Amino acid sequence: MNILIALLPALGWGLMPLVTGKVGGSPTNQIFGIGAGTTIIGLIVFAITRPAVDGKAFLFALVCGALWTIGQIGQFISFKRIGVANTYPLSTVFQLVGNSILGVLIFGDWKGTQSKVIGFIALLIVISGALLTSVSDQKDGKITLKDSLFLLVTTVGYWIYSSFPNIPIIKAQSGTSIFLPEMLGILVGAVIFGLFTDRKSFTQKEQYLNIFAGLIWGIAALSYIYSAQANGNTSAFIWTQLSVVIATFGGIAVLHEHKSHREMMYTIAGIVLIVLGSIATSFA
Repeated sequence: MNILIALLPALGWGLMPLVTGKVGGSPTNQIFGIGAGTTIIGLIVFAITRPAVDGKAFLFALVCGALWTIGQIGQFISFKRIGVANTYPLSTVFQLVGNSILGVLIFGDWKGTQSKVIGFIALLIVISGALLTSVSDQKDGKITLKDSLFLLVTTVGYWIYSSFPNIPIIKAQSGTSIFLPEMLGILVGAVIFGLFTDRKSFTQKEQYLNIFAGLIWGIAALSYIYSAQANGNTSAFIWTQLSVVIATFGGIAVLHEHKSHREMMYTIAGIVLIVLGSIATSFA
């Protein structure tokens, strides 16, 4: 049962970009769908568990959820530009490297020389994997520096979201107590983005069909809370890395993103390195 719970976050987070890709619509449609769907899950969880939450923690979680949308919007735009199969591995690497560096510099992770050596070697393995997945035989299929920098800059939203559980006021709360404000924050961020970029999106059917992807993401996020409790943070994190496998090969098989035989071989090798490197960082 614990393994099933551990697999749900990877499955949900890996399937989400495939569902939004099939539904279609603009990044504005897609991020609203995620925000609305996750909020529905958050309200259901709140109604069932009735958790107590500090007012300041609630507001802090709300803001962090809104900032998370920066990272997800960056992903959605990149899906359009370079495809899911190219975006997801690169985004995974940016998240892992950034979170690891912030953990070392700010939160005191990887204490001791041995841990730091293991950690940074693992990051080099992950980066090598990302370089392999970006290999392209077509001039118009290459991931440009502009594409990479855009994804890197927007990943800041993910870094903030991933770091906030280390803040003392959040540590004092249970995972379920801050779940609803996080999800509400995602919806708030999505609505603000829509109001400033494309107000017509609120009348488009894709805006609401993408809620199905949001429900999947929300269930995955909730499952991760219970996976961490049942399996421990390290094991829960390791299992989530399978999402990059699902999203990458799903983009090729389900969304029909073309890769030549040579590109596919490099992609497989790169994904293996990303997963292995991600696992290694958890032991640093």
